[in-house]
Amino acid sequence: MAVYAAAATVLAGVENRQGSLKGLVYASKFQNVKQLYALVCETQRYSAVLDAVIASAGLLRAEKKLRPHLAKVLVYELLLGKGFRWGGGRWKPLLGRHQARLKAELARLKVHRGVSRNEDLLEVGSRPGSASQVPRFVRVNTLKTSPDDAVDYFKRQGFSYQGRASSLEDLRALKGKYFALDPLLPELLVFPAQTDLHEHPLYRAGHLILQDKASCLPAMLLAPPPGSHVIDACAAPGNKTSHLAAVLKNQGKIFAFDLDAKRLASMATLLARAGVSCCELAEEDFLAVSPSDTRYRRVQYILLDPSCSGSGMLGRRLEEPGAEPPSKERLCALAAFQLRALRHALAFPALQRLVYSTCSLCPEENEDVVQEALQQSSGAFRLAPVLPSWPHRGRGTFPGAEHCLRASPETTLTSGFFIAVIEPSLAEHPVPKRKRRRKAAAGEGTQ
Repeated sequence: MAVYAAAATVLAGVENRQGSLKGLVYASKFQNVKQLYALVCETQRYSAVLDAVIASAGLLRAEKKLRPHLAKVLVYELLLGKGFRWGGGRWKPLLGRHQARLKAELARLKVHRGVSRNEDLLEVGSRPGSASQVPRFVRVNTLKTSPDDAVDYFKRQGFSYQGRASSLEDLRALKGKYFALDPLLPELLVFPAQTDLHEHPLYRAGHLILQDKASCLPAMLLAPPPGSHVIDACAAPGNKTSHLAAVLKNQGKIFAFDLDAKRLASMATLLARAGVSCCELAEEDFLAVSPSDTRYRRVQYILLDPSCSGSGMLGRRLEEPGAEPPSKERLCALAAFQLRALRHALAFPALQRLVYSTCSLCPEENEDVVQEALQQSSGAFRLAPVLPSWPHRGRGTFPGAEHCLRASPETTLTSGFFIAVIEPSLAEHPVPKRKRRRKAAAGEGTQ
C-alpha cells in the first residue's frame, strides 16, 4: 500500500515541477527506490491515457476521497500494470467496484484511436494530431435566435439531431451529419470534428458563433445578471465578449479593452454581426485604466483572459506538432504580466466576481499566477468552487487549487484551457443577495 501513496506523491511533485523524478524518488526516503521509480515512470508514460480513462469512467466523481494522482497510479496498476502486486489495502476493493467500467473505457479508447495494444496508445496519445478528434462546438447566439430554432434549421438541412448528450462518449460517437446538444451548456451545439460551418448562412448572419466549449466557460461562470456593468479586460478577438453580451441579454454595459487597433477593428465587425449593442470598445491598455475612475464605479464583474503562451490551442497543436514548449524566459515574462493584470483587476472597488482564464497548459501562467495574486490580496479574495462534476481540476500546488478548472482534448474533448473563478472572501464582502444566482452559475451539468 505504501508504494502507491509514495508514487502518487512523487507523481504530483513531478507534474507540479517541484523537482526531477529521480530527485523526488530519492527524497521520498521510500525503502525500495527501484520499485518506486519504475512505478512512477510507467504511470507518467501513460498519463494522458489514464486521464482520459478516469475522466470517461467518472471515477473521481464517484469516489470523492480518491485524489487524482493516487487514482492515476492505482488505475495504471489495475489496467496496464501487473495488478495490485504490492497489496493495495483499502484501495483495491474500491477500484474493484469500478473495474468493469474502467476496462470498458480503455477498450473504447483503443477502438476510437484505431489501435489494439496498450503500447500503441502511447504513440497516438502523444501526437498532437489526436487533437483533431475534438468535436466542432457551435454556440447559438441567443441575441439573434434560440437553440430550438437553430436545431430545427439544421434538421431541415438533413442533419440528424441526437438530443442532449449525456456523456463525453456521446460526443465522441458523433459522425457524418449527426449533431447533439452539449451536456453542460444549453446554447452549445456539437458536431463531428471535421464539420466546416464557416460558409453556413447562420454563421455568416451572426446566429452561430464557432467557439470551443472551453472558451465558452468563462462567460458562463462569470454569469453577470442583465443590467450589470462588466469589464472584459483583454477582449479581442471578441467571442467571449459576444457571449457576455448574450448572458446580459444586451442589458447593461461591457467595457472591452484591447491595445491592438487591428484586432479591435475586427472585433467591432464581429460584435456588430452578432447584434451586440451593450459594448463600449476602447483601444487602451487595461493596466492603465484606473479602478477609481467613476465610469467603472458600478463594475462588479470582470473577465480577464490575458495574453498567454497559447500552449493549449488546438490550432498550434495540429499545425506545429514538433513545436517546442515555451521557454522559461517567455513564461516568466508572460506570468509577470498576467499577475499584474490580475492584481489590477482585483483592485476595482465594487468587484464581486472575476474569471481568470488562459488557453495555456503551463502552471506558471495558471495556478502559480492565481496563488500569488491570492497571497498578495491578504485574504480579501478566495477561489470559488465551481462545476464540481468537471473532470479535470487545477493542479494541487496550493490549498484550494482544486477549485480551478483545466481542460484538454484527452479529458474534456476541448482545447487546452485553464479557468479560475475569484470572489471576495465572504467574511469581508458578504453578498447574500446573489447566493441563489451564484449557485446556478457554479452549478451542475452532466459532464
